[in-house]
Amino acid sequence: MAEALQFGEAEQLLREASFEDYRPVWYSSNAVYLAQMCLDGQVFGAIYKPGKGERPLWDFPEGLYPREVAAYRLSQLLDWQFIPPTVLRDGPEGPGSLQLYIKHDAEEHFFVQRDRVELLPQLQRMCVFDLLANNADRKGGHCLLDEDGRIWGIDHGLCFHEQNKLRSVIWDWAGEPVSAQWVDEVAAAAPAIADDAELRELLTAREMAALTARIGRFCGSKRYPMPGSERHYPWPLV
Repeated sequence: MAEALQFGEAEQLLREASFEDYRPVWYSSNAVYLAQMCLDGQVFGAIYKPGKGERPLWDFPEGLYPREVAAYRLSQLLDWQFIPPTVLRDGPEGPGSLQLYIKHDAEEHFFVQRDRVELLPQLQRMCVFDLLANNADRKGGHCLLDEDGRIWGIDHGLCFHEQNKLRSVIWDWAGEPVSAQWVDEVAAAAPAIADDAELRELLTAREMAALTARIGRFCGSKRYPMPGSERHYPWPLV
């Protein structure tokens, strides 16, 4: 569905559609639901993450679902449209995030994708995004491959911490130079990101300052991140 719709149209559908049904995703650590949505006879799937279903974490402040929307917003500002349309919604279990469901094969995760040469540019760009967003939870199963060969990134609730929290399975190009095109795209988007009203509503002032600083450091180094001295892999890996 995301392929057939413009992202703006998909956002509007997510905001206006009604919840026809919703069922828990059993393998998630927080309360996550696969919802059946309907608007004007159009039925589609979405992932609903209500705030009240979040498990408290010692190293992240309360309220992860706005970070899902902030990550989507950042991807749009960069014009890297690999995160499914995601909006804030009040649903059956209260306020949360609602993200368009992407049909995919769960067995085709990152550790399979990285063996396909034609998919590597998408994974490399996702690696850059995770550095900018300070993603603390890039598991292999958070890289969804659709039937058209497009990789979608999901589960961005653990992003944008003001402290360095980068934990990822994508370290294949650690320290190597990044494509000049992506560096230029980040540099070109930097002013709009720093001034974006929506991001400033979703993140704290300190988190925005940290995001701006990470963008500046990346544009200076022009390299993929290196693993730090702290834990740099998520768990589980998939």
